[in-house]
Amino acid sequence: MSKKQDSGQQPNREQLLQMAVNTAKAGNKEGARVMLRQVLSEDRRNERAMLWMAKIARSSKERRQWLKRVLDINPDNEAAKTQLKRMDYQTSAQQNRILLIFGVVVGVLLVLMVIVFLALSSA
Repeated sequence: MSKKQDSGQQPNREQLLQMAVNTAKAGNKEGARVMLRQVLSEDRRNERAMLWMAKIARSSKERRQWLKRVLDINPDNEAAKTQLKRMDYQTSAQQNRILLIFGVVVGVLLVLMVIVFLALSSA
């Protein structure tokens, strides 16, 4: 019997993964998630499926979990390492902006307090 897919057969894992990728690219993330979960239920170490789960994750926390899972399986996966580094950079940059804004606000408040203090003490 041939391994080619008959019209009545279920898609194999690779076909299902490709269908999930195409579905995700078309914007149907929920449909893609269902298919990717099916792929991962059959192959828990499928890095491509995990990377796509990271790509369509609902939150940065979920995305980070998928990327770390890829690296648990393959510490040399450059795509996962690059994406995690990018996420770390973005988080760090956001925290630095918040600290800078906080510092400016505190500085302005201190200047205003000095002005008010000087005005009150000279009156």
